[in-house]
Amino acid sequence: MVAAASVACAGLPAQQARAAASEDFSVDAGEPAASPELPYLQCVPYARKVSGIRIFGDAHTWWDQAAGKYARGTRPRVGAVMAFKPYGNMRLGHVAAVSKIIDSRTVLLRHANWSLINGRRGQIEDDVEAIDVSADNDWSEVRVWFAPIQALGTTHWPLAGFIYPDKADDAPLARTVIAAAEKPARKSRIGKDFLEGIAADQPRASRQARQSADPIGDLIARVG
Repeated sequence: MVAAASVACAGLPAQQARAAASEDFSVDAGEPAASPELPYLQCVPYARKVSGIRIFGDAHTWWDQAAGKYARGTRPRVGAVMAFKPYGNMRLGHVAAVSKIIDSRTVLLRHANWSLINGRRGQIEDDVEAIDVSADNDWSEVRVWFAPIQALGTTHWPLAGFIYPDKADDAPLARTVIAAAEKPARKSRIGKDFLEGIAADQPRASRQARQSADPIGDLIARVG
C-alpha cells in the first residue's frame, strides 16, 4: 500500500513535512491552543490562525457553522479551509488550510495534529500534499501526506467541502453579476414588416385625424 502511495506522487518532489512543536505556536490572546482533555495543539486553532476564518468549536462543526457567514464550495482555493467529515477513529473531524494549488487534483496544506512526528501528537505540518481521489474530481474524498511513512496515507478521507475567507453574501452577488453579463439580449418579437406598415399608414391616419377635427370647416370649404 505504501508503494502505491509513492506511485501516486510521481511528478512531484518528495514532500518533507516542515514540523514545529505545539509549544512553538502562539495563538491570539485568551485563546487556548490545546484543551484540558487533549493537552497538545489541535487542528482548529492552527487552521483559524493561518486562514483568518473565525470559527470556533470542534472541526466537524465548522462546515455548518460557516453557513451564512462564509462562502462555501467544492473547489480548493488558496486560503480556504478544507473541512473533513468525521470518519473512522477521527470522530471530531479535521480542518486544514490550503496553501497552494498544484493541479486539478493536488493541493498543499498547512495543518496541525495530523501526523505523529518523532512520536509526538499536536505537531504542525506546512505545505504537505493532499490529493483528490474522488471518481468525479469533485474533492469529496482525499488522501493526505502522512509523515511517519513519508508518503500519502492510504485512507480516503471524506470532505464536507471548502470554506472560503469571503463573506457568505459575496459569492452569490458575484455569480449574479456574471450571469447578467453573460445573458444574451432578448430579440424583439415585432417583425420588420409590421413596423414598416405602421410607418406607411401614419400619413393617411394623420389626414383623417385633421379632417375629423373641423367638420364644419370642411363643409364650408366644399360649398365655397
